Amino acid sequence: MSEVEVAAEVEQELHHPHKEKSDKPYPKAIYAWYVVGVLVLAYTFSFIDRQILSLLVGPIKRDLGISDTEMSLLQGFAFAVFYCIAGLPIGRLVDRHHRVNIIALGVFVWSLMTALCGTARSFWQLFIFRAGVGVGEAALSPAAYSIIADYFPPKRLGFALGVYGMGVYIGAGLALIIGAAVIALVSEGGSMDLPIVGEVYAWQITFFVVGLPGILVAIWVWTLREPDRRGHVRTAVGEDGIARRVEVPVQEVFQYMGRNWRTMVPLNLCYALSAMMAYGVAAWIPTLFVRTHGWSYPEAGFWYGLVIVIFGTVGVIAGGWAGDYLTGKGIRNGRMRVCAFTGLAAFPFTIAYPLVDDPWIAILLLCPSTFFATFTTGAGPSALQELMPNQMRGFASAILIFVVTIIGLGLGPTSIALATDFVYGDEMMLRYSLVLVPAIVLTLAIVIGLLGLKPYKESLDYLEKWSAENEK
Repeated sequence: MSEVEVAAEVEQELHHPHKEKSDKPYPKAIYAWYVVGVLVLAYTFSFIDRQILSLLVGPIKRDLGISDTEMSLLQGFAFAVFYCIAGLPIGRLVDRHHRVNIIALGVFVWSLMTALCGTARSFWQLFIFRAGVGVGEAALSPAAYSIIADYFPPKRLGFALGVYGMGVYIGAGLALIIGAAVIALVSEGGSMDLPIVGEVYAWQITFFVVGLPGILVAIWVWTLREPDRRGHVRTAVGEDGIARRVEVPVQEVFQYMGRNWRTMVPLNLCYALSAMMAYGVAAWIPTLFVRTHGWSYPEAGFWYGLVIVIFGTVGVIAGGWAGDYLTGKGIRNGRMRVCAFTGLAAFPFTIAYPLVDDPWIAILLLCPSTFFATFTTGAGPSALQELMPNQMRGFASAILIFVVTIIGLGLGPTSIALATDFVYGDEMMLRYSLVLVPAIVLTLAIVIGLLGLKPYKESLDYLEKWSAENEK
């Protein structure tokens, strides 16, 4: 586009400050959904690479001679801390640079690092590679949220982000299913020789199998088209009379979110608490079926993996669609309502499945529990995109992911373990920990989500005011 055309476009925007940033038509729906499909594939691989370690605990401990504490650091600390540290600066880059390239590089890095986990000979080597997985994965969602928001009109954004969010549950479910199969294959130990790498243990092959194909996914992502930035974008007219986009300083992003803290805090915390419940139960449900119902880990992993793949994916799409539907009906805080009430819908099923004595009834109850609990994954990110100016979305998304990771992944599994060890003092009482902790966390999520309903509308009004003042 020439500078004259840009100037004409911005001039039109200045006379219509409440319209979308770009009056150009959105990309064709078929290509927009193609982009989402590729991003879903990348997201699926990210969660397989992230979660696969959880079901390789026994073989890794046995063959590398590491402790429970060291194993827990590999599963949580090594990934989560570096994921969070890298996420904020990457989120800032998303607001200023080519987002497709950022994602492609991230997919390449985490896939390579996952494969390198298969070469680790010690705790520290595995720690470094797991940290690399975290850094690479930090590039995906902030950029993906921003790209999808520019490929779809607002009335379809929640559904599109919900479809993208399927990757979480497809990946997590497949990780359980793949991990269950691996446990059965490597339970006897042993090693083999590979070209270049040399001798490796049987479980290390898993990292090669799930990591190396991701490099092809990175190349695929790199072929996607970068969309025009839409929404509320700051512009200014230079001395030459040409209007250009103006970078928003990071301090101003914090100021913007600070002025809307009564919305931002409930949205971030409601989403994070829902994730805390989800991460917590996901970490312990296979063990519940082993301890309480006498199943094997492969059996528990397979059936729970199927529940996550089917009902997790359907739930996250339904949550995004529900937010779009309510918003389309004129309920301005419709997406926040979905976030607030999802915990209420999931509550009865979530506290029931640990208490039943029949494992198949427990599996049956897990289906609606998982379905409703995943609504926030579709509605939460679309709510944030709706609330933020375009040039702030990447960084705001990185903050949301930071909070969700620290509270959800950092506290979820540990909170249930602490209840088992220190409230009940008996590992066979795990079923009651899976009632107590989710009941408390879901109640908090509901209350905090409700507190954000009125401020949400005020933040939408503030966005319109900011847009009118800055698009000039």
